[in-house]
Amino acid sequence: MKVVLKDGSAHELKDGASIYELARDLSEGLARVVLAGEVNGELQDLRHPLKEGDQVNLLTFEQPGGKLAFWHSTSHIMAQAIKRLYPEAKLAIGPAIENGFYYDVDYAPGFTAEDLEKIEAEMKKIVKADYPIERFELPRQEALELMRQAEEPYKVELIHDLPQDAVISFYRQGEFTDLCAGPHIMSTKAVKAIKLLSVAGAYWRGSEKNKMLTRIYGISYPKKAELDAYLAMLEEAKRRDHRKIGKEMGLFMLSDEGPGFPFFLPNGMILMNTLLDYWHQIHAREGYVEISTPIILSRELWENSGHWDHYKNNMYTTVIDGEDYAVKPMNCPGSMLVYKSQPHSYRDLPLRMAEVGLVHRHEKSGQLNGLLRVRSFHQDDAHIFMTPEQVRPEIENVARLVDEVYRTFGFDYFIELSTRPEDSMGTDEEWELATNALKGALADLGRDYIINEGDGAFYGPKIDFHLRDCMGRTWQCGTIQLDFQMPQRFELEYTGADGSKHRPIMLHRVVYGSIERFMAMLIEQFAGKFPLWLAPEQVRVLPISEKLNAYGESVLQQLRQAGLRASIDKRDDKVGYKVRQAQLEKVPYMLVVGAKEEESGTVSLRRRDTEKSEPCSLEQLLPQLQALIEQKSLTL
Repeated sequence: MKVVLKDGSAHELKDGASIYELARDLSEGLARVVLAGEVNGELQDLRHPLKEGDQVNLLTFEQPGGKLAFWHSTSHIMAQAIKRLYPEAKLAIGPAIENGFYYDVDYAPGFTAEDLEKIEAEMKKIVKADYPIERFELPRQEALELMRQAEEPYKVELIHDLPQDAVISFYRQGEFTDLCAGPHIMSTKAVKAIKLLSVAGAYWRGSEKNKMLTRIYGISYPKKAELDAYLAMLEEAKRRDHRKIGKEMGLFMLSDEGPGFPFFLPNGMILMNTLLDYWHQIHAREGYVEISTPIILSRELWENSGHWDHYKNNMYTTVIDGEDYAVKPMNCPGSMLVYKSQPHSYRDLPLRMAEVGLVHRHEKSGQLNGLLRVRSFHQDDAHIFMTPEQVRPEIENVARLVDEVYRTFGFDYFIELSTRPEDSMGTDEEWELATNALKGALADLGRDYIINEGDGAFYGPKIDFHLRDCMGRTWQCGTIQLDFQMPQRFELEYTGADGSKHRPIMLHRVVYGSIERFMAMLIEQFAGKFPLWLAPEQVRVLPISEKLNAYGESVLQQLRQAGLRASIDKRDDKVGYKVRQAQLEKVPYMLVVGAKEEESGTVSLRRRDTEKSEPCSLEQLLPQLQALIEQKSLTL
């Protein structure tokens, strides 16, 4: 038989050969590192038999599918170790996740740090034993009986909930058997490096009505060096944690009186307003008009927009004058009302309507994470109303604007195109038109993208921009969503060149996304050491003694008159202590002033991360600093 490889070439194999046999036939080296295969677009174990014409992609740890099989297998190794050490523990689910794996376990005493060490040591024994990982299937009743005999009630519940015609598969390694759809690697031996990271609580099936289980998180790699690099990255992430730096720099605070509702402190407001000033500047240049819509609007509006049916569980509601209202989770329905408030002609289009709106979404308490996941945030929305001919140019304009903004902050990014979800509005034809328009615009721009099947908004497909930070982590921020539905639901119109009424097409788009999340990313990207234009405090004047405070004040006034955010440290402390304090507070520039500087009318300039000082005059320095700010330079 012949199968088709990823590069399009055909390869001949004996009938019924497995994915692993294909890898071995191609290269012994490939056979040593291959972990799983993708057959006709579906992930499969290496033992999966191939058939004539199958399209096969071999997956190593470098590919997401390979990592998934590797980490999923490691979660089973952890479950086997837990059952050996704590036989009374009941297993729930143990999937691979974006970085590693976890397993949810029902074990009343819970697990301590010492327990994790024991589990990790037992896992290493299982790896050393080199157990084959074997898949088998059972009829429903036999599957139920197997899990009942094993006294695994959560597995029994999962089997009961499977469709009647579902294939019920298990994986066995040594004495351990687990209900699982797979895929898995061939043997436990491949997992060379393991680290169990943390313990958390997790409700069974994510519902607060169910029992709280213990979730153990871990990570594993084929090589110890890879694990060491990952653990070093975690340590660096702790050092850069925006919650820690935000507190140290007085940027924001979180309070038990408002979980998920951040408080912004003076320095944080400077950072936010600087981001917004830049946002206003580029949007004015691009021809956007700005609006503001109410935070609370009637249930009728949210029913009309579709949010009440598709998003109600994430919305906060209230009753006013006996009628149901909702706190807005999105800005778009308000923009519909603004558009509809007056007649429009084709000459008005495209109409680019922007709003930095405060929105509220109910997030579960366990999902809250500093500014990265909150319940209230500012979204830099814009809604662009267009004729059909304007769709592609407008998508391209937005994509170019997003690119400009992200490169200004030094972010690299990749693009995902998300297609129609199961829970959606509109016809097949409308979705096909919208999806093809997004694909066509990206093709015109020459941009590569990844297809994310079924993850579009309920009203239309979307392009998502995922930023990579300095540690390689990714964050979804900007988005472009093409919407045929909402203009129909709100009966929006414009008068065409033919004098008749037409329905506009609409783009939803954000650039920062959540401004709060974007701020968190910037804090971690720069580790609080912001470039000059973003720094809440840009310059600090440091008199070497109280006698020099008057001269220091005159320097301070010149800085402020030049538009710089500056302060003075007039405390009666040694100048070395003042310099160190300013460095700890991540102030970009320090100007030390002593008797010599007062006499010459100069300052001694010291940059944040240098040990050297250099004499200069304010006449020289101020234009240089102003130029760095104007250029939005990322370096000092």
